[in-house]
Amino acid sequence: MAFIMDNPLSTTNSPEQNELDKKLWEAEDLGGITEDNNRMPVPVVWLLLLTVLTAFAITFPLWGQRPTALIYADFVKDLDKPEIQALSDAAAIEKIVAAHKGDALAFQQERHPVTMDELRALKPKIEELQKNGADLQDYTVVGVDIVLANFEGNFKSGAHEIPAIIGGQLLKNGERQRHQPWWDDGYTIDIFYVCLFFLGVTLVVKRLPPSSWQPVHGHEH
Repeated sequence: MAFIMDNPLSTTNSPEQNELDKKLWEAEDLGGITEDNNRMPVPVVWLLLLTVLTAFAITFPLWGQRPTALIYADFVKDLDKPEIQALSDAAAIEKIVAAHKGDALAFQQERHPVTMDELRALKPKIEELQKNGADLQDYTVVGVDIVLANFEGNFKSGAHEIPAIIGGQLLKNGERQRHQPWWDDGYTIDIFYVCLFFLGVTLVVKRLPPSSWQPVHGHEH
């Protein structure tokens, strides 16, 4: 039962194997349940692909990532600047946001805007975490509260201890990230199994006779 790749989109069977399959197909009525040899409707294929893409899109961290304390760390530092304190709240927050437009976390800051009152409430909490050497990425901002994120993502890895993003903190290998990374290991696993599923279905379907042939069942003679 070798794979014949002369026309793999039609069938991967040899002509001899296809003839044997055709005879078996027409002889077996599966207890009165007969099956034709029709192609999968194109709309169904697109619907299946859309379902898979939608499932990935709505769970992708770039769309559903919660705000971490790290994205407001630089905002909090600006609160102590005299030029910021001299402005009204509306002008001050506008100036702070504008000053960090080029930051690596600017896209998250835009997605999770804060007010001056919220920044003032967050300031002592963020500073306390920094004082204790915590990884601000592992803490989620919920309103004016900062809580340890309930997400357990990838393991922190590397040959040695690696410097964290904040304050020169050292993170030991093997510790769990509590924040949701832009790409989680689960997505790699999901993509592998989705590709394996589609490949398996394709291989099974293409072991059938070409869809141009239709079986004639006993009751159809």
